[in-house]
Amino acid sequence: MKRVSVLHRHFQWRNLTVNAPPRPPEIDPTIASIQSISSNPCFSLLGICKTVSSLRKVHALLVVHGLSEDIFCETKLVSLYGSFGHVECARSVFDRIPNADLYSWKVMIRWYFLNDSYSEIVQFYNTTRLRKCLNEYDNVVFSIVLKACSELREIDEGRKLHCRIVKVGSPDSFVLTGLVDMYAKCREIEDSRQLFDEIPERNVVCWTSMIVGYIQNDCFKEGLLLFNKMREGLVEGNQYTLGSLVTACTKLGALHQGKWFHGYVIKTGFDLNSVLVTSLLDLYSKCGDIRDASSVFYELSTIDLVSWTAMIVGYAQRGHPKEALKLFTDKRWKCLLPNTITTSSVLSACAQTGYLYMGRSVHGLGIKLGLKDATFENALIDMYAKCHMIGDAWCVFETVFDKDVIAWNSIISGYSQNGCTYEALELFHQMRLESVRPDAVTLVSVLYACASVGGYRAGISLHGYCMKAGLLSGSVYVGTALLNFYAKCGDAECARLIFDEMGEKNSITWSAMIGCYGIQGDCRRSLELFGDMLKEKLEPNEVIFTTILSACSHSGMLGEGSIYFNTMCKVYNIVPSMKHYACMVDLLARAGRLEEALDFIEKIPIQPDVSLLGAFLHGCRLHSRLDLGEVVVKRMLELHPDKACYYVLMSNLYASEGRWSDANQVMELMKQRGLAKLPGWSLVEMETGDDFSPLVVASHS
Repeated sequence: MKRVSVLHRHFQWRNLTVNAPPRPPEIDPTIASIQSISSNPCFSLLGICKTVSSLRKVHALLVVHGLSEDIFCETKLVSLYGSFGHVECARSVFDRIPNADLYSWKVMIRWYFLNDSYSEIVQFYNTTRLRKCLNEYDNVVFSIVLKACSELREIDEGRKLHCRIVKVGSPDSFVLTGLVDMYAKCREIEDSRQLFDEIPERNVVCWTSMIVGYIQNDCFKEGLLLFNKMREGLVEGNQYTLGSLVTACTKLGALHQGKWFHGYVIKTGFDLNSVLVTSLLDLYSKCGDIRDASSVFYELSTIDLVSWTAMIVGYAQRGHPKEALKLFTDKRWKCLLPNTITTSSVLSACAQTGYLYMGRSVHGLGIKLGLKDATFENALIDMYAKCHMIGDAWCVFETVFDKDVIAWNSIISGYSQNGCTYEALELFHQMRLESVRPDAVTLVSVLYACASVGGYRAGISLHGYCMKAGLLSGSVYVGTALLNFYAKCGDAECARLIFDEMGEKNSITWSAMIGCYGIQGDCRRSLELFGDMLKEKLEPNEVIFTTILSACSHSGMLGEGSIYFNTMCKVYNIVPSMKHYACMVDLLARAGRLEEALDFIEKIPIQPDVSLLGAFLHGCRLHSRLDLGEVVVKRMLELHPDKACYYVLMSNLYASEGRWSDANQVMELMKQRGLAKLPGWSLVEMETGDDFSPLVVASHS
């Protein structure tokens, strides 16, 4: 009631002042109109509108009392509706202005810009009415439209605007910088540089735009070289310049150069804003210097969500998942609400460590915060799959509304990693039926699934698909997966063809091919290939030495195996793993040097496992040395009385010598202690149409 009475008093006052004496004729009509409308108390009510609801009520009063048709009143309404985020209402008011002037157009286009309505800006600029108002150059309009073209990557509209700017002449530095930025973001970096070189007086914003343009177009070295020219021109960079340059160093893996920029920041006394902090943390993390990344983080005077998230991402991606979880749960930053990137990185850390409880907690937090985007959902699927909760992973996958290729990759990889190979193949089939195009990651997961079950026909079909889709020549990972598939299926000839056709090869590729020959007992070709790898200046890792030693073991090449084992330890300083020790024991045992093998077992610095003892016992059976085998197995039973595998080894040892009573006695003892060995199984590929179901034959050994 109080507001209504106030409005009534205003309108009574208006009625009293309608018959005021006319103003002197010498006053300009436009100024007179402004003074008339602005002096009205109803118009002044627009200035106190705090909500869109109150604005609509005042707007209605203006319409009722005939004040809304004045251009100044309508322009004020456009501005107010825009300030409340109701751009459509602002446009509706604007469209009712019969003869909008340039100021009204600029108000409308400004609110489109502030609300990120870039498509509307371009359409709005192209209207004939605005073109009539723009008889001369206008900095604000051109700068806004150039920004819209940059964000939309509208190179054609940008070129048209460039022509218009050249036609009206004399653009200022803001517009010229906008043109440089527009061409760079539309990936026309040469045109951007040509325009940059034509600018007579370049300020720091102009230099930064060009440097950022180079880096966004993956021209990292050019960006760094341009910074040198910038310094020669006695122009000092700002935080955004340096943040972009640090990003270039990250992409190039140039840690030393990145540290120079960090020192430059400290020397010049720049404040570390979120852009620069994130760039530095990313540099140190991705270049493997996680300690320096941590130092930068903990030396910050103020830690916000961006820097906190960047440090968590660095820990999670560089193999420090426990540190990532520790930072996430630190009470010092309990006031920070995590976003999608934060939670996804924490879920990745949970997946790496197998912390299912923490992963479930983050899942609940995500639901509470309303995180429903694809990144978070895919991280959840991956976390549950790697924590061996494939059922929960499937439940999350089913709730994903728009399943993209990343979601399908996560669930297919999850099933494959959990031993559900045929389910993974069925999911791949379903993915194709739903018209989702597989990428390189999909093919790698499915090829490894085929390799694990010997699905030769399915693998050949995938080979054809890879060639058709161009994935084989463009991805070393797909080529390696295909090579590994043929190797596991025993087709060394096809594996070698894939190997020879690959342009890029990594250590896994070489290891797979060397292992392919080793499994088939062709140690000579394995060693030849190993020599070729060394000629390519590739340093062998522990996996490749495992493959070489295994090949020597399969071929009984004790001398060569011993040489490579010593080379691994003394030349490449690789600490032997259990697999390396098992290969050496197998070599010695097959050669009948059982006492030497036993001495080797006693001297190794780690506790022997069942694979190593199995290799030794195999040699004992080959050379009828039950006495040595019995001593070793009894010793392991004393150390591990709850491991069924050692009982089985002893039983098999007795059985090989015909001591069935002793063999049965050992198996009975195992049953009495509640132990059981998982049965062995074999797979046979059958013609079953589109059904991927395997034939499994269980062994009761």
